[in-house]
Amino acid sequence: MTRITIAQLNPIVGDIWGNYGRIRETLASARADRPDLVVFPELFLVGYPPRDLLERRWFIQRVQEAVGAVEVLSRDYPGMGVLFGAPLPTGRPNGKGLMNAAVLVRDGRVVAVRPKALLPTYDVFDESRYFDPAQEIEAVPFGEDRLGVHVCEDAWTDPALWNARYMYSVDPVAALGAQGASLLINLSASPFHVGKEETRYRLMSQHARSHEAAFVYVNQVGANDELIFDGRSMVFNRRGEPLAICRAFEEQILTVDTSDGAQCASYEPQDEIASVHDALILGLRDYMRKCGFRKAVVGLSGGIDSALTFYLAARALGPENILGISMPSPFSSEGSVTDARQLAANLGAEFRIVPITDIYHSYLDTMAPHFAGVAPDTTEENIQARIRGNILMAISNKYGHLVLSTGNKSELAVGYCTLYGDMSGGLAVISDVPKTMVYELAHYANRDGELIPQSSITKPPSAELKPDQVDQDTLPPYPVLDGILHLYIEEGSSIDEIVAHGYERETVAWVARTVDRNEYKRRQAAPGLRVTTKAFGTGRRMPIAAVKTP
Repeated sequence: MTRITIAQLNPIVGDIWGNYGRIRETLASARADRPDLVVFPELFLVGYPPRDLLERRWFIQRVQEAVGAVEVLSRDYPGMGVLFGAPLPTGRPNGKGLMNAAVLVRDGRVVAVRPKALLPTYDVFDESRYFDPAQEIEAVPFGEDRLGVHVCEDAWTDPALWNARYMYSVDPVAALGAQGASLLINLSASPFHVGKEETRYRLMSQHARSHEAAFVYVNQVGANDELIFDGRSMVFNRRGEPLAICRAFEEQILTVDTSDGAQCASYEPQDEIASVHDALILGLRDYMRKCGFRKAVVGLSGGIDSALTFYLAARALGPENILGISMPSPFSSEGSVTDARQLAANLGAEFRIVPITDIYHSYLDTMAPHFAGVAPDTTEENIQARIRGNILMAISNKYGHLVLSTGNKSELAVGYCTLYGDMSGGLAVISDVPKTMVYELAHYANRDGELIPQSSITKPPSAELKPDQVDQDTLPPYPVLDGILHLYIEEGSSIDEIVAHGYERETVAWVARTVDRNEYKRRQAAPGLRVTTKAFGTGRRMPIAAVKTP
């Protein structure tokens, strides 16, 4: 067997028959290439991750019906194998009763089912909640070949990737290689984070070399909730040389010759900032599309965070589908409005001004009897943010636009944001983007000409909630803050370990305390798109009422 069609597709979670329809369309389009086997990603019939949908009996019954439909469909393609992922009952009385399976159908029947052996439970993964691991690892006879079919995590067994906590005692790929598998095939739903692509490439190439077998890696593309899948499916020859590399962040169906004499392809990893840029656009577009929204509204402050969010929305949805709202208060600079207006003009998007000064003074007058004798503080500052949040939600409520919140990861980490104010929204587009990366993305957005006004990039960051306010009055310089946050949040380092990197102890201690103290805010934040190794959200499950600082 030499001709493999890889189907790097974007399923919708829970849309079993819609995803089955994509299988039907793919087989029809691939027929002319005469492949021996067509391969789809992990859990393709249900989309990844299906989460607690897997606990509904009717859902699994519908999956089984769809598998039966694929069997019937395969009769129209004699000799062609169809390999796809689906959750199926194990048939065993104990355990969870489900397996994350790779299903091989050919000539009208299921010829093999291979469960996933390694079920990850770290970060965003929770597979042991739903699935039982494979009890045996077996290659699949397929004509004159033996296929080493395995699922996603089954290939991530290189000790160099893990600390002791995540080491596995089983190596499914090695087991399949020892059984003489002539073609290793990995069905995957591997979420994106910055830098992961090169790790995947090295890992899969190494498997091919180590076991002297061609290696086919088929990854899901698209975004589901917080998770973004970059695709970047790959095929290697037995020497670990690339035969094909699929595009990132796009669907692609590609038929590849895996024979020894096949021509090699070139591999160039994506630039990291370019990959984050493309990931955020795909994540926003898919979130809107799959949740049924067509238009979005963004509060524009004239600053870099809202400008970047608005730019990404224009790229994801089209400028005709976004609305920018400037909401000047008594403390807003003239530039906050002019920069916001210029941004919208540069992008060709609708722009409106809704002043909040009168509302703000009315609010203060109403609360005056209750605030009597107490000096003004952040309460009055936050009132402005909450007025703005209410206005954006009113627009959303009236016109059905999704509110995109604009806070970055650095702000969300230390609580430099207002609950029920600027945190209001249906999606936090850049909530996993540190402030220093925000600047890099803004420069990247302007690579072919100024779209984000230069003054929005160069002005000192400010919430503009009191006279002459700038972020650095309250926060450490962003390069310092982001360095500490990376070590504390993504690396899990202690205060002593972070200080050993050269940071001042007082600053490190303040950052750690502040991160921990604001856990309750983040628990109430809109879902955010994940682009780093540790995002706030489903992959970081810290307690609120607890002592957390080391």
